[in-house]
Amino acid sequence: MAETKQVSAGSLKLGSYVLVDNVACTVKDIQKGKTGKHGAAKCRIDCIGIISGQRKQLMCPADENVVVPIIEKKNAQVLSVQGDTANVMDTETYETFDLKIPEELKSTIKEGGVINYWIIMDEKVMMTTK
Repeated sequence: MAETKQVSAGSLKLGSYVLVDNVACTVKDIQKGKTGKHGAAKCRIDCIGIISGQRKQLMCPADENVVVPIIEKKNAQVLSVQGDTANVMDTETYETFDLKIPEELKSTIKEGGVINYWIIMDEKVMMTTK
C-alpha cells in the first residue's frame, strides 16, 4: 500500500508534494487569502503531476488537512535495455524489475550505468542517471 501522511494545506511550500485527485503532484504555486469575516483563510494550490505532467489545482481552507505522498528515492544498476524499457537491479536489495525509460533519458541510459528511481504511490519511475 502507498505510504502517505497528512499535513495542513497552509504549511505546504513550493516544491513539496501533495496528492490531488489521487495523483502525486509537485507544488508549483500557492496563493493564500486572508481570513474573512465569515471563515478561514483559503489556499489555492497549483501543481503538476510528477509522473503524468498534468496540471492540477486544489482549493481548500488553509487549516484543512491534505494528503502528502511519501516518496522513496533509490538507486539501481541498468542490466539491459530493450527499446524504451530498461531491466534494472536495485543496488541495496538486488531486486530486478523493468522500468520505462523517459524520453529525455533515452540517449543517456546504457548497460552497466546507475540510475535514480523513485517509488511514488507504489509505482516505480526512472528519474535521473548518475
